[in-house]
Amino acid sequence: MILVAGLTPAWQQIAVLDRLRIGEVNRAREVHWCASGKVLNVGLALTQLGADVRTLSLVGSGSAGEATRRDMADLGVDVRWIESNAPQRVCTTLLDRESGQTTEIVENSAAATSAELAAFEAAFAEEAASQAFDFVVLTGSLPIGTPPEFYSRLLDHTRAKAILDVRGPELLANWRHAPFLVKPNREELAHTVQRSLLTDDDVWQAMREIHEVGAEWVVVTNGPQRVFASNEVQRLQNSDGFWFDAPKVEVVNPIGCGDCFTAGLAWALQRGEEMPSAIRTGIAAAAQNAEQLLPARLDARLLRT
Repeated sequence: MILVAGLTPAWQQIAVLDRLRIGEVNRAREVHWCASGKVLNVGLALTQLGADVRTLSLVGSGSAGEATRRDMADLGVDVRWIESNAPQRVCTTLLDRESGQTTEIVENSAAATSAELAAFEAAFAEEAASQAFDFVVLTGSLPIGTPPEFYSRLLDHTRAKAILDVRGPELLANWRHAPFLVKPNREELAHTVQRSLLTDDDVWQAMREIHEVGAEWVVVTNGPQRVFASNEVQRLQNSDGFWFDAPKVEVVNPIGCGDCFTAGLAWALQRGEEMPSAIRTGIAAAAQNAEQLLPARLDARLLRT
């Protein structure tokens, strides 16, 4: 079983435009709404794939918070919600059909109170004690003002293998737990090591630094480009080299692809697949997500591994 936990869900607006014109009035051709944010995308994707998964998430107040809960319930996602008094954040995706470009407007999560953080940690501890989880996925940024070691405090309550999809201080505060796998994208890895990663060698060196402080596996995604993977001993070698290439697909909406990669990877590992196979499953999940308008609506029968 897999436990997914995160504190920054979103109520997501997706607006489809013929062409985005900066500084002008833009009229949307289509507008869609859905629950999103990394924690809910991973939980939903795992549910859609048929995994045995439990999701723990903070949720904000107001109509956006109510809509977020309702959407997850309608999709059959098993979520334990920890209520926040702060309004649920709303993020907006603008899809420019003429250029194919995506613009994301991200509202930062409001600060969580000490009582809300304590309730979240207590709920995590209760969940971890009540089920024999194989993996725990901690994903997403922390609310403003939350101690960067908060995820590390959660890991104090479980012996499950930890998959971390976080970056920067929130990632660097987790090393005493020697996480099983760290999965940043290339930009997040650069943010974590605080320098640009211009070449493949730069990426490998940054990954080595993450290993040196405790991670067993490091897997780095880079949008539609190749995926890098290594363990503490060596770079993981595919038949064509030290990386895994993503398939070329017709991209409808790239938002959530990294989350679906994480979900596909965790699902495959939980089923006993070796890491190369699990990475290919993650890539297939991300590719399928890119072909759809709403994030994380996957179908295991259609994964092209």
